[in-house]
Amino acid sequence: MTANDEYIVEILENVGLIQHRQGAEALRSAQKEGKDVTDILVRNTGMPKIDILKALATQFGMETVALTGMAIEKEVIDAVPARIARRYRIVPVHRNDATLTVALSDPFDVETLDSLRYILKTNVEGVIAPQEEIEITLDQYYPQVDEDVKTMFTDLQEDTDAREHLAAGVSDEYADVTEADEPIIKLVNLVILEAFRRRASDIHLEPLERKFRVRYRIDGVLHEMESPPRRLQSAIISRVKIMSGMSIAEKRLPQDGRIQINVTDRELDLRVSVLPANHGETVVMRILDKSSMLLGLPQLGFFSDDQQTFERLIQLSDGILLVTGPTGSGKTTTLYACLNAINKPDRKIITVEDPVEYQLGGINQVQVRTDIGMTFAAALRSILRQAPNIIMIGEVRDLETAEIAVNASLTGHLVFSTLHTNDAPSAIPRLIDIGVKPFLVSSSVRAVMAQRLVRRICSRCKQEHKPTDTELHLLGPAAAQVADAQLYAGRGCNDCNGTGYRGRMGIYEIFVLDDTVRNMIHGQVAAADLRSEARRLGMRTLREDGLRKCVAGMTTLDEVFRVTMGDRD
Repeated sequence: MTANDEYIVEILENVGLIQHRQGAEALRSAQKEGKDVTDILVRNTGMPKIDILKALATQFGMETVALTGMAIEKEVIDAVPARIARRYRIVPVHRNDATLTVALSDPFDVETLDSLRYILKTNVEGVIAPQEEIEITLDQYYPQVDEDVKTMFTDLQEDTDAREHLAAGVSDEYADVTEADEPIIKLVNLVILEAFRRRASDIHLEPLERKFRVRYRIDGVLHEMESPPRRLQSAIISRVKIMSGMSIAEKRLPQDGRIQINVTDRELDLRVSVLPANHGETVVMRILDKSSMLLGLPQLGFFSDDQQTFERLIQLSDGILLVTGPTGSGKTTTLYACLNAINKPDRKIITVEDPVEYQLGGINQVQVRTDIGMTFAAALRSILRQAPNIIMIGEVRDLETAEIAVNASLTGHLVFSTLHTNDAPSAIPRLIDIGVKPFLVSSSVRAVMAQRLVRRICSRCKQEHKPTDTELHLLGPAAAQVADAQLYAGRGCNDCNGTGYRGRMGIYEIFVLDDTVRNMIHGQVAAADLRSEARRLGMRTLREDGLRKCVAGMTTLDEVFRVTMGDRD
């Protein structure tokens, strides 16, 4: 119990928020448990804490403010250094010529305001906000890792010994950690930690002519981060190479490696690619978070009708199911979700992947290694002798792989695989172009699903959105589909880093083959005719599924246009 608890209870009793009995009980509990009396009152009465804060703020002539969803201008944030904001647990929210307004959680804390006036050399006024909102906002506007990285850059610039060591380049002895190496080691770890905290899927380290750029791919879009000094480029890249088991002496050829690291009690795998470029080696680290791959079909973004269709397809006993789309469209995630859904003790599942990105329990996963002759085709020939029920092939790349997959499906195996085509019907002529005979394609392929990933609207800053004239023009005849619907978009808030989006989901185009389609394939009709027949059978296009999800308030028209602009309706 704090010294102000009795005064707080007295104020709340006077304004009628609590009864005397409730206040006395809360004081006893606070003294016994050593907790704040306001927390006890919230627990005992169910009263929202903001009501308590409003009553206390009024008593001190202060206002309350909701930080959630508030967009704070950069110049206001810059007015208070991160170390000061974190030390005093305050957030600057407004600034005019003479006064800076900051949010704090305790209206009794006049000492903090006095200290800030002295430190910042300006008049400071306070408003009241819940402590939980202050903590969240501090993390959004003053990320601890970001501040550590900036401090690291400053330390490296000021540390003459470290600067001379790093400027001399990296020798074979760099693998031995010295005192001068420690800042670089810490810096690389912080860059990875910050990427994980921001939910990034990739880290890009890119040497440019005048700077060394760091970018994170978040929800499929690249965002530039604080850049380290250009002269640290060689040391940082060498450190990444050491962590991923690459040769630091080889700078002329591309290299691939992996990093395993524990971040906040979670094990991450990073797939690392190094490519020589004009201004040095460029590095891409793909973050493989195992927990993100343990998805069920409902989490992929299916509507109920499409989910029922797809669940029926993955329960088939034989045939080929293809998932198509460009790189980065979530095909691997979808295939893993399928395997998770059908992974039962009475079924043997074997996968052939290049590379094996995620370990799946209860499934036999085979890594392709072309350098020793372990190709997709070679692995598949051996796999069939293992008597599997279900086979997953990472990608159909050539005729030999395609023929073995077809033969496996015709001999009682269910085969999952991916193909690079823009839409679902185009997968059929693509297989024929590879060299598979049309009658084998028509006999083996059960269904094809094309997919793309769109960003979800942030739930915290979601608001109504009226389509612009440009959007309606781009929709064309499909404008009628959204004419009477209420659409939404994200305003941008702390929770989504001002983007208006948080997370991603799929949009889908499912093409189920019937006898009519099989006869058309056998007759080698054009892809356009296959698409027309698929539409007649009820296949929704990627654009149409995306618009359904816009109408449902899940994504925006901009996102649907971004990923389907090149697709035909």
